[in-house]
Amino acid sequence: MDFQGKVVLITGASGGIGKATVKLFAQEGAKLVLVGTSKDKLERVAKDLNLKEENYMLSPTNVAKEAEVAKLVEETVNRFGTIDVFFNNAGIEGKFQMISDTTAENLDEVLDVNLKGIYYGLKHVMPIMMKQKYGSIINTASVAGFIGSPGMAPYVASKHAVLGITKTAALECAGTGVRVNAVCPAPVNTRMMRSIESSINPDSPEDAKKLFAEMIPMNRYAEPEEIAQLVLFLASDKSSYITGSSYRIDGGMSGK
Repeated sequence: MDFQGKVVLITGASGGIGKATVKLFAQEGAKLVLVGTSKDKLERVAKDLNLKEENYMLSPTNVAKEAEVAKLVEETVNRFGTIDVFFNNAGIEGKFQMISDTTAENLDEVLDVNLKGIYYGLKHVMPIMMKQKYGSIINTASVAGFIGSPGMAPYVASKHAVLGITKTAALECAGTGVRVNAVCPAPVNTRMMRSIESSINPDSPEDAKKLFAEMIPMNRYAEPEEIAQLVLFLASDKSSYITGSSYRIDGGMSGK
């Protein structure tokens, strides 16, 4: 999976999955655009991974704001000339609240990032790829896009929506050389899961982690690098006939 010279735009680049994906694309020779809300965290990723200055740019961006997304895409094209791969990855878990207790602020925040953020990214990247008749877009969904999860209705709703948007975007791009797919991880060993574990069982997050792991036939969380490997495959020409698909990477949960 050679990405030498390819331009790869990654949102949520300072998170666990984002950073792991940045690392793998960098090893394959890609030019990288790292997107996140904190410039300091993005700079830390670039430093930790020893990225070459000429091969990356950082863009502090709130993906829930369309104007910022439009500016991000414009700046990427101005710097690197195009976008070959778009990992539409940014997302948040929101607060753990039952539906009857959900605040409007929690619902709005989750949908703004997880739904509108994905949508705005597609809206502004797809035309560039369709014009050049080449590109691969990978949206980050979740196993929560297929099932329910008490206390996480906004997150579940947003990830169900991502699956529908992925299918629609793929159909709109079909025949143009642009592909759109989604990755749907089970729990991943990242900060997000630490937050969810603490929300479910503040007194003993480790017990919550154990409970989640027991729901997975492989009896463990995924590691960020395992998700990143799937992203690279879907971004590569090795998956040239795959579009409109949502891949569960869940340690066997889908086999139940």
